[in-house]
Amino acid sequence: MANAGILGMGSYVPEKVVTNFDFEKTLDTTDEWIRTRTGIEERRFADDISCTEMAYQSAVDALKEADVNPEDIDLILVATVTPDMTFPTVSTLIQDRLGAKKAAAMDISAACAGFIYGLATAQQFIQTGAYKYVLVVGVEKLSSITDMTDRNTAVLFGDGAGSAVLGPVEDGKGILAFELGADGAGGMHINHKGEFLEMNGREVFKFAVRQMGDSSMRVIEKAGLTKEDVDYLIPHQANIRIMEAARERLDLPVEKMAKTVQKYGNTSSASIPMAFVDDLKNGKIKNGDTVVLVGFGAGLVWGSVALKWGK
Repeated sequence: MANAGILGMGSYVPEKVVTNFDFEKTLDTTDEWIRTRTGIEERRFADDISCTEMAYQSAVDALKEADVNPEDIDLILVATVTPDMTFPTVSTLIQDRLGAKKAAAMDISAACAGFIYGLATAQQFIQTGAYKYVLVVGVEKLSSITDMTDRNTAVLFGDGAGSAVLGPVEDGKGILAFELGADGAGGMHINHKGEFLEMNGREVFKFAVRQMGDSSMRVIEKAGLTKEDVDYLIPHQANIRIMEAARERLDLPVEKMAKTVQKYGNTSSASIPMAFVDDLKNGKIKNGDTVVLVGFGAGLVWGSVALKWGK
């Protein structure tokens, strides 16, 4: 069976910056209150830029980095809960625009864990030899479903996209293990049944602190590793206190955890690939590093991946 790994990554970040001070003008909140409770200082809003456009731009960068032609992509998986329309899906729209004529395409709805679910799905197709190259995209335009008059949710979310091209890699590299899970009994703690998303912050926080650490430990065990083997952690960028709980569970120093929540906020399925791209660019992740990705989200769902970085 072929080893499946990431060959190249790309991201798209909208230009419009919305700071905590901007929210001070419209909500009963302060920069200090937001920063101390979430770690967020600013976020990006896409405004008139579509979810599909962000996905496309990040995919173009990932394909270029991977040195893979769109015509060679066998499958496109787009993780999103904010598509531009119910159908056609974002995946089919970017399939056409990329010119990936032979690629099958589908969207995945697993909220903030969507990119992890996409990686796990892509691995199966590549390992079995059914497909050679799979494009996985995490993209969200959460500003489109966030109530900007609700101080409990308005300050949390941002927009953006991140992509990865997966394919066969050499022995010892690539995805070593994944762990996925769900607890539908807590589903209504984060929901989007009306015009805007709603969240029970206290319950979500308790769930996330527990599952982020537990899932990280389980995927390490499945990979036949110990926490001492982990070189870098990329958690879902939802809340700095949740992220720190996962880091402490792995006994990692602060500099070994990705942290972009301060500048992008919570971008749901896009947060992990966006953070991954940032830290690849700044040299924090090196060839041969063992990296753990872990996320949680509405559903309630969670997931983690352990991988050995490199081709």
